[in-house]
Amino acid sequence: MKYLVIKKHSLIAIVLLMIFISILSLSLHISGAYAVYYNQTVRKIPIYSVNTENKNIAISFDCAWGTEKTDELLNILKQNDIKATFFMVEFWTKKYPEYVQRISDEGHEIGTHSSTHSYMSKLNESTIISELENSAKAIKDITNKDVDLFRAPYGDYNDRLITTASSLGFFTIQWDVDSLDWKDVTANDIAFRVINRVKNGSIILCHNNAINTTKALPIIFSDLKNKGFKFVTIGELIYKDNYTIDSTGRQYLKV
Repeated sequence: MKYLVIKKHSLIAIVLLMIFISILSLSLHISGAYAVYYNQTVRKIPIYSVNTENKNIAISFDCAWGTEKTDELLNILKQNDIKATFFMVEFWTKKYPEYVQRISDEGHEIGTHSSTHSYMSKLNESTIISELENSAKAIKDITNKDVDLFRAPYGDYNDRLITTASSLGFFTIQWDVDSLDWKDVTANDIAFRVINRVKNGSIILCHNNAINTTKALPIIFSDLKNKGFKFVTIGELIYKDNYTIDSTGRQYLKV
C-alpha cells in the first residue's frame, strides 16, 4: 500500500511538471521572444523550418571547399527549374568569383557562411561582426546584391552569435533535413533520407561539392515534385517580420 501511494504521488508530480513545461513553452512561443526555455535558461534559436500550409520547401548548398561538382549542380537546378540558396564562406567567394557571379545570374539566392568557417560560438562579438560584415561585403562586391541570410559553420551557435547577427540584419538559418551528403554516403542514401524527412516548410542542407549530391538531386526533385512540393529560396520561404520560433526552431507567423 505504501508503494502504491508513493507511485501515485510520483505520477501526479510528473503530470504537473509536464503541464508546467507545456504552459511555459506556449507562453514563450506566443511572446515572440524567438527563444526557448532550456535547462532553466532562455536560449535563442535560429530558423530550422517554417510552419506553412503551402507545400513550399527550400534546398540549400553550403560552399566552402572546391567547385568540381558545381557546374553539374547548377545545370541540374536549371534543368529542373529550381532556385536554391547558397551559403558562401568568404575565402570561397574570393577564390571563385566566377561561380558566385554565375549562381547569382542564374537567379539563386546567396547568404553568408562566415569569413573563415570557424566555430563562431567561441568568438567574441567584435570578431563575429567582422566575420559577418566582411563575408557579406565580399558577396556584394561581386553580385551587387545585399545579403541578409547567414548560416553558422558546423551549425554551431549560441545566444551571442544569433543576437549579433540579428543586430546586423541577418536571419540565422539552420535546417531540419540534413542530406548527410558531406559524409559521402551513396546517392540513394542521400535521396531517400531527404525524401522521407521533408515536410511543408522544410529547409534541406546539402553541399556544393559533395561527391554524390548531383547524382541524388534528380531523384529528390522528381519525387518531391510528384508529391506536390514546390522549391523556393529560403528568403521566399521564411517570415521576415511578425513571427516567432518554437523550441524546435520552427518559425510561425503571428496572427
